[in-house]
Amino acid sequence: MAALLMRALTAAGYDVRLVSRLRSFSQEPDAGVYQDLKSTAGAEAWGLVADWSAPDVDWRPDCWLTYHPYYKSPDWIGPDVCARLGLPYFTAEASYAAKRDEEPWAIWQADVVSAVRGAAASFCFTARDKEGLESLAPLAGPLVDLPPFIDPSQIPERERRPSKAAPRIGVAAMMRPGNKLESYIVLSQALQMLLDVPWRLGIIGDGPARADVLSAFSPIPPDRIDWMGELEPEAVVDALGACDLYVWPGVGEAYGLAYLEAQCVGLPVVAQDTGGVSAVVLHGETGWLTPPGDLAAFADAIRRLLLDADLRNAMGDAASRFVREQRNVGMAATILGETIGAMVGQRGAGG
Repeated sequence: MAALLMRALTAAGYDVRLVSRLRSFSQEPDAGVYQDLKSTAGAEAWGLVADWSAPDVDWRPDCWLTYHPYYKSPDWIGPDVCARLGLPYFTAEASYAAKRDEEPWAIWQADVVSAVRGAAASFCFTARDKEGLESLAPLAGPLVDLPPFIDPSQIPERERRPSKAAPRIGVAAMMRPGNKLESYIVLSQALQMLLDVPWRLGIIGDGPARADVLSAFSPIPPDRIDWMGELEPEAVVDALGACDLYVWPGVGEAYGLAYLEAQCVGLPVVAQDTGGVSAVVLHGETGWLTPPGDLAAFADAIRRLLLDADLRNAMGDAASRFVREQRNVGMAATILGETIGAMVGQRGAGG
């Protein structure tokens, strides 16, 4: 998504540069790691300020945008640089949950809160994220809706498979402990309820929880599953294009770009209505969103699309139109350009 944001900003007419590769992420709230990361970030901020304050500098930014600051990955560079140089500071997909205000993440979260409260504007990808940031009021700048998007120009339209063929279900997800593994388990449980109808599953993905995923799917006849492993992005699109529907429970998903990619090639989606999934799937139009934890409803939604080729095709066509017309780089460029342009003013040699 960070790369897509840079592409959209470039399309909006900005000279976009990645000026820091510091990874501020920490899996655990270790006080020593916090101090080390914050110190390293502070030194990097000072270096950028010095470079951009030089009288003969050939490039200097007009503003700063940070993608996805949250309690495990605060931004300690952007706010400092912007304060010292008098630049507008923007965030995209910042998130806040009040439960992280307590120890052991309190100091990490406090730095995220400070950055968001001082931002000239924050771009929100989902209603859930927006609600979280609204609770931090008063804010220095507005919260701007920026729906998740992809670049459909990089995804060719597919030829529809013969309706008489056994429907092929596609899924693309890493095999990691936690929410991903839980989604795989739910998917297997649902498909075990559908062994009376024809289908074939193509699983794209690999990872440290592969053995657990294989175990979860062991009750399903092996000739119904193609284990495709981890694929390059172009190959993922090709593999999805050979499917008829995309099914992924989405436990704990922020929103899931894979849903947009699948819809772009013309696949209807079945998912649970969790997290920010409703920001990328239109229930009843481009797919079905079922109540979280309702396995029967999830399986029934899959069954309905498996048995009705006309419905699959209609929803798939709507899904492709939705992404190609409404969730593209041009849409994002317009929102980003209008918001940032109004606050930055005339664009010069900077970016």
